Amino acid sequence: MAVPARKTSKSRKKQRRTQQKLKQPAISLDPKTGEYHRSHHYSLTEIKNRRS
Repeated sequence: MAVPARKTSKSRKKQRRTQQKLKQPAISLDPKTGEYHRSHHYSLTEIKNRRS
């Protein structure tokens, strides 16, 4: 089996793992309804209004 030649330092390991963090969703305020929704997505009231 392959074995690492040198011990990986804590800082090197953390630098590598910073890419794995979760991103917060982009939330915007709808000026018409005043509700928050994800960017480029419909708010719940807009979906209900489109059905009727």
